[in-house]
Amino acid sequence: MTPGDDEGLDALTALPMASRATEASNPATAGIDLASTADLLRLINDEDRTVPDAVRRALPSIARAVDAIVFGWARGGRLLYFGAGTSGRLGVLDASECPPTFGVLPTLVVGTIAGGDVALRTSVESAEDQPEAGAADVDRLCVGPADVVVGIAASGATPYVIGAMRAARIRGATTAGISCNTGAPLSREVDIPIEVVVGPEVVAGSSRLKAGTAQKLVLNMLTTAAMVRSGKTYGNLMVDVQPTNAKLRARARRLVAEIGVLDEVSAGALLAEAGGKVKVAIVMARTKMTPSEATACLDAAGGILKGALEAAGLPPDREPRADREPRADREPRADRAPRADREPRADRAPRGLAPFATRPEVHPSARQGRDT
Repeated sequence: MTPGDDEGLDALTALPMASRATEASNPATAGIDLASTADLLRLINDEDRTVPDAVRRALPSIARAVDAIVFGWARGGRLLYFGAGTSGRLGVLDASECPPTFGVLPTLVVGTIAGGDVALRTSVESAEDQPEAGAADVDRLCVGPADVVVGIAASGATPYVIGAMRAARIRGATTAGISCNTGAPLSREVDIPIEVVVGPEVVAGSSRLKAGTAQKLVLNMLTTAAMVRSGKTYGNLMVDVQPTNAKLRARARRLVAEIGVLDEVSAGALLAEAGGKVKVAIVMARTKMTPSEATACLDAAGGILKGALEAAGLPPDREPRADREPRADREPRADRAPRADREPRADRAPRGLAPFATRPEVHPSARQGRDT
């Protein structure tokens, strides 16, 4: 069946109620219209507290998706989200936060919502019923074998999302599906099904509540874990942050000061010399390289800061520590002459993860369990 066919869509969307918990009535909240404000809020909070446990049960599937994303990026691929309504908005939100957080291009993680960008602010409910629109959006983005395409649908039966997944599979992409029902049709259409079963909502059918929270937690995990595994942090520090406002400029200075082991005034001067690039400034601070030398050192290490520092000959145990204060007595950058006797070691691979260009082409778990 081609992505634009309507045949079989009734079967896809007509989940039995026993398997469609997102539409069921929640006995625990049947009397909420008579509850006091305090009691109502406690009921909502009680239901919300069950969501992290549901996400934990799905961790093995989430891990498979993360590994597939990392290997896809290593091949020059992208992470692409497709969803409708709340699910689509959450995908767009997660994608839009990756560039400022991790310093990546906005084309690396892309969110697409049924009905287009207007649906971000104004509900376009009918757009989710068009599988051909999902397929068209996949074609518009020129999805290919290196891409990982994630469908997001609380019910797991949204025609737009299923149409997108079918088209992505035809194009050879690795696919994953995030749903909140057991045995969802979406799970049968993807390589990596992620079912986070949160049960009936506080208000029956309002999947922006627990289901939406669960989807947001999973999306947080996908991008954060994939970025960390791709070397976009140093420990737990956001070294690829883009210093585009006062708060982020202050954070960038603190990062250079902490990891570079110098005071914030010197860190700020070094950051300016590095053109606002935190990792370049840190390599300069730790190695006394020039900006161009530090950039070359990072490039040789696949952009991974830890690998660049090790390749430059620094001991691997020189990590930022909570019990070590920046050295306020360290001389400013201008008084420290660059060392001409040490060249960046371009032949040395970073410890742990290899640079993107040397990653394996296919992740072994990416297509486990696909229903063909």
